[in-house]
Amino acid sequence: MLNVEECIRLRRSVRAYEARQPGAALIRELLEAAVHAPTAMHREPWGFAVVQDRALLRRYSDRAKAMLRAPSEAVGWGASERLHGSHPAMLDDPGFNIFYDAGTLVVVCRRDGGPFADADCWLAAQNLMLAATARGLGSCCIGFAVPVLNTPEAKRELGIPAAGAAVVPVIVGYARDAIPAVGRKPPEILSWKEGA
Repeated sequence: MLNVEECIRLRRSVRAYEARQPGAALIRELLEAAVHAPTAMHREPWGFAVVQDRALLRRYSDRAKAMLRAPSEAVGWGASERLHGSHPAMLDDPGFNIFYDAGTLVVVCRRDGGPFADADCWLAAQNLMLAATARGLGSCCIGFAVPVLNTPEAKRELGIPAAGAAVVPVIVGYARDAIPAVGRKPPEILSWKEGA
């Protein structure tokens, strides 16, 4: 098992996976790590939907691509969140799967709309991804999936409460290839105030 510093530095957004899937026991270990994330006012607002059905993932992918090609307002995105760069070309490619052909999707959901619930879900997702790294698995957040996973139909299929929402879709699996390190800029310290 890797230590936390190693996991932080080794975690990558993996976009190519082997056909084999992590077993149920391994996914439960990741979920157990997720629920140990910090949570505002100890609310623990999260719930998890696990999909290991490739046909269902393909259906969600196709629906997501259709939704994302529509005007941004149709998926609830504002001007600052519009697609840019190569994304429209990817979405027009019938072979492109937004889940990168991974066989496992873990959706970190909030069960209701309480304060800080989304932030808590993101913290849980980070724990899940670091735990995946420690166990030799790859992971990647899939923002493209959020609109389709929050449709009434998908929420019913995944058991997400009507007042809740899919917050962080994360694919998990065995990376097909080693992922090279990506450089990061040093921390940009906007201020550092010390007392006299």
